[in-house]
Amino acid sequence: MGAVHRPEFLSEVKSLPELLTPAMSALVDLFDHLPDVAFFIKDADGRYLAVNQSLVDRVGLRQKGELLGKRVREIFPGAFADRFASQDAWVMRTGRDIRDRLELHWYPRRKAGWCLTTKFPVRDADGKIIGLVGTSRDLRAPGEAGKIPPGLSDALEYLESHFGEPLTPSDLAARARLSPVRFARLIKRIFRLTPSHLITQTRLSAASRLLRESDRPVAEIALECGFYDHSAFTRAFRSAMGATPTEFRRGTSTGSVNLKMPLGYS
Repeated sequence: MGAVHRPEFLSEVKSLPELLTPAMSALVDLFDHLPDVAFFIKDADGRYLAVNQSLVDRVGLRQKGELLGKRVREIFPGAFADRFASQDAWVMRTGRDIRDRLELHWYPRRKAGWCLTTKFPVRDADGKIIGLVGTSRDLRAPGEAGKIPPGLSDALEYLESHFGEPLTPSDLAARARLSPVRFARLIKRIFRLTPSHLITQTRLSAASRLLRESDRPVAEIALECGFYDHSAFTRAFRSAMGATPTEFRRGTSTGSVNLKMPLGYS
């Protein structure tokens, strides 16, 4: 997935109200014209300060005022709300970004769909984190009408819940009911990744979450996430994260290490 650059204004604000100036309001209005991109600004307590109409539509509401001042747990159902709140807390606790994270999101009429989520912490002039700003982009195949084809969506959902199994791109193509060539072409067009890279990224994302949220042995986490060679897991993790699994765990527990995050995942 392509690199995401932090907007300069995020390093220049002196207080959170500055994010709600007329210029920022114009930016929110601009995002209103991007129906496939949800845009939001939240304060340090996770309350929505600004949203675009796309986010309002996504959650099945009518007006922005129905979202403003609320937290995700007042909007989304349990498992989704817990995940979104955990993401927000992680960004504001560590000061690191989430960039183009592939995940299921909630849509009207109680349907889930795939999107790419990006979140940046917002700091004041003294470096204190005072909120976050983010986007969530609905996934469409470029040049094609509609969302991700149903078969491909099925394959992605299977990957999300079975990443620890010895999956191959051909396995996922079969689940998508597509030829390997067609499957690879769609994955490349939508995610800018090869199927093999998508599998690896999904596994590394799961491993990073387990390293942050549990004290389980690294070797056990590697096996659960589909890495059957501990050395290969360490090499892949260090290549993507800029740190070994042990260093990553130590850094996220103390907040003292500035780690390189993999494209696509927190």
